[in-house]
Amino acid sequence: MKVMVVGSGGREHALVWKIAQSPKVKKIFCAPGNGGTAQMAECVDISVTDIKGLVQFAKKKSIDLTVVGPELPLTLGIVDVFEKKDLAIFGPNQLAAELEGSKGFAKDFMAKYNIPTADYHIFTSADKAVQQIHQMEPPLVLKADGLAAGKGVLICHSRKEAFDGVDTIMRNQAFGEAGKRLIIEEFMEGEEASILAITDGEQAVLLPAAQDHKAVFEGDRGPNTGGMGAYAPTTVMTSKLLEVVGNKIIQPTINGMRSEGRPYKGVLYAGLMITSGGPKVLEYNCRFGDPEIQAILPLIQADLIDLMMASIKGGVEHMTPKISGDCAVCVVMASGGYPGSYEKGKVIHGLENVQEPVVVFHAGTAKKGKSLFTSGGRVLGVTATSKTLQSAVDLAYQAVGKITFDGAYYRRDIAHRALKK
Repeated sequence: MKVMVVGSGGREHALVWKIAQSPKVKKIFCAPGNGGTAQMAECVDISVTDIKGLVQFAKKKSIDLTVVGPELPLTLGIVDVFEKKDLAIFGPNQLAAELEGSKGFAKDFMAKYNIPTADYHIFTSADKAVQQIHQMEPPLVLKADGLAAGKGVLICHSRKEAFDGVDTIMRNQAFGEAGKRLIIEEFMEGEEASILAITDGEQAVLLPAAQDHKAVFEGDRGPNTGGMGAYAPTTVMTSKLLEVVGNKIIQPTINGMRSEGRPYKGVLYAGLMITSGGPKVLEYNCRFGDPEIQAILPLIQADLIDLMMASIKGGVEHMTPKISGDCAVCVVMASGGYPGSYEKGKVIHGLENVQEPVVVFHAGTAKKGKSLFTSGGRVLGVTATSKTLQSAVDLAYQAVGKITFDGAYYRRDIAHRALKK
């Protein structure tokens, strides 16, 4: 098979790495790719939003399967366009991708189908949002309705923070069009977990549960990022609890989307809060979580191509992928200043010193000549696997210590909750 992976981050490098292990695959393209994907795929200079260009390339090269990494092309309808051209593509269509494209749609959907989530209010008026905040007790959660690259969620511990958040999202439009509508939610206490399920629109296969670390600073402090690290499987998600999530969240979501005339195929990501009252949905994503997938894929001892083709053609209920008994930890090395402003073009040193069982997934890198440079906020995802979580953490941080670039920043407490237990 010839496979094309769409995207340029750590998620896409992880997908290329896993797809390259399939005996069914002879050639991989990555559009546009990065310095890491260039080592095992042919990078193609086509933007993720250039759907026409991607279709033309897929036709020209007789691509057998296209795998979409980021959410933006999915919400723009890339799957619909590919399917009209009889091109196999993994991911939800535009109507189904609205589960991530609009948090307001997702909240109303969950309310309609009795899928557990936080109480919420939706506003198009900043003044009315402020009035609502006066009636609620902090802490509160403010969310921009649209896509904001994982940064459109503000946790407000006081009313003043919430008022400032309304200004940030709605009046100052920090997230652009995404902030035209605002969701205000009750704050949920508990521990987070990410569940990724491969679905064909009827049934689903659940992958190992992971835990992301969104906040930029240790101790889960500071602004949210796209994710500073992850580990899998998460200790908070027992096998019994995973069964509950499958029966009360994942399957009802798939059934509900089908009832809405929006059949959902691809990967369904449910970001959960494990509360005293059971698991509740924080958000849906319509693609593989990043960096969660960098910790999940090393644990899957199965051909990812088989899972993806079952999602497209049907028959997911017959898939029981073998899962390793190991633990995996991903530590994100970011540019200094991220998620705010940061500099690019810093030379990356020491990657040649990292050896298995550690894999370094490139997120924001570019290759010029023989050198690799930083080109994004999240630069590398350093992922280690081992028999125990502690040894996987130790291996990951040992590898991080061998890699340098000017201004490099990373959290030193990935998996801290699980290790405390």
